[in-house]
Amino acid sequence: MLLEKVPKFSKYLESRRAELQKSESEEIDSDEDGDTNYSNGVSSNEGMRLHDRRAINSHTIDVWCWLVVEQPEGPALPNLLHTFQAACRYGFDSDESHLHEILDEKVFSKVLMFILCEADGIFRKWLGVSDSCRKDSFLKFMNTSEWKLVRPLMKSYLRSCLLLLNQVTDGQILVFILSRLRSSIVFFAAFPSLTELLIKISVHLWVTGEESLSLSSFLVVREIASMLLSDWYDTCMMKTYKAFIAHSKFFEHGNLKKVEFLMNSIVELYSLDLQRSYQHVFASLQHLANILSQTMKAKKKEELKKIHNWQYINCVSLWVKFIDCNLKDHDLQPLLSLSILIIKGIAHLFPSLRYLPLRFRCVQMLNQLSLSSGVFIPVASLVLDFLEHKGCTADATRVKAFDFSTVLKVPKHLLKSRNFQEECILSAIELLSAHFSQWRYHISFPELATIPLVLFKRFHEKLSNETLRRQVKRFIDQVEQNKEYIERKRAEISFSPNDHAAIDSFLQMEKSGSNCSFNQYYASVQQKSHSRSALR
Repeated sequence: MLLEKVPKFSKYLESRRAELQKSESEEIDSDEDGDTNYSNGVSSNEGMRLHDRRAINSHTIDVWCWLVVEQPEGPALPNLLHTFQAACRYGFDSDESHLHEILDEKVFSKVLMFILCEADGIFRKWLGVSDSCRKDSFLKFMNTSEWKLVRPLMKSYLRSCLLLLNQVTDGQILVFILSRLRSSIVFFAAFPSLTELLIKISVHLWVTGEESLSLSSFLVVREIASMLLSDWYDTCMMKTYKAFIAHSKFFEHGNLKKVEFLMNSIVELYSLDLQRSYQHVFASLQHLANILSQTMKAKKKEELKKIHNWQYINCVSLWVKFIDCNLKDHDLQPLLSLSILIIKGIAHLFPSLRYLPLRFRCVQMLNQLSLSSGVFIPVASLVLDFLEHKGCTADATRVKAFDFSTVLKVPKHLLKSRNFQEECILSAIELLSAHFSQWRYHISFPELATIPLVLFKRFHEKLSNETLRRQVKRFIDQVEQNKEYIERKRAEISFSPNDHAAIDSFLQMEKSGSNCSFNQYYASVQQKSHSRSALR
């Protein structure tokens, strides 16, 4: 300890303690939010002043910090919070004559670091609040005599932190401030207006910040939703969803991870309490279904644009993720049925070859829902239509590479390009392989594979690109091999097609294994797909 190593410093602190205890600190600001003027949601005049306007140097801060740790309820804490507020407001006011005079950056940094690191612990120690204290328990402390003393100080600290969040632009500093506020979320239960402002700031940083800042901001929102569930969960859900919609209009290779993270964040948030989030999800899906229904009736160019845009598609993808994540443990059948209808409607609304990326994305979502629900969803017809297009079999010229995953509609000049041809064929093989992999042991697999095999064999005969011919031939061979295997096993059974229990148990032992030839083939297809994506 510094005090043990430097006795003179200890004596100096004791002398300063006596001096400070003789002075009286003025009240911080009014306890009522309505008595305060706001700028950007943060108080513009707290009415906080030191007992004098002497310059604040590093020695003064050291003394105050020591006194606060020793005696939180003493006069040093209000003085430190006054200075902390001044530091947070640095550069914010045009007239700073009422603020404390901070002599140098060292003092500025010292007071910020001490308050941000220690304030939560100081308030908890003063009130006797544990680190695991929840909202209901904390509200009981608000009836104690200590709360009348702590309340204005705590409010000053939280409000100053929110002002600092609005002031700072450095990502690492913002992450640190958010991490400190996250440990004090339970305190916000006493200050609804500050809670609302914290949600607003955190959601904004979540959608606009870089990776670590976005994560830290979401953790604050999730902590508010979890800790203050009854009061703020609905607000957190609505704010994050609206922010996601506003920031998902564009989908480029550079922001794929960002959009994916935003989706995963919302799924995690909405999964905290499905009884309350269910209605939000259902209302959103109904809204998407209504837009689709109106578009299918009108079929006008302007109406179609409401569907083939990233904002609409990302919203559908979001709820597919939510259903996929929660379907195993909850009854989400109405959400599942509605989402399948929407996705099928989108795919059938755009049969043109130019919209193949959109249709393939729809098939991908249907495969995801089928896998998580165990419900058979026919997708082969949505994939195989393009095989009849002669542009997919003819020799083509190579153009600048483009990413299928970042477009919904292919430009006309790319339709006859070799790049488009390759993406179509390889994506079709990947999607059908995923579909067949799920049902590879089903007793009806031969019937499921018959038409795709016929079309792919016809397509293979017309295809001139030797590299693609090998890929298609391997797919045909693997599907035929699995088809023949199921047919041999079917020949050994004696139960009726109406015996559903026996059908469900067909090849049950084999399903749990991973040595199936088609399963290994699908794994290799996935690996090659990931490799292609990494090269884009």
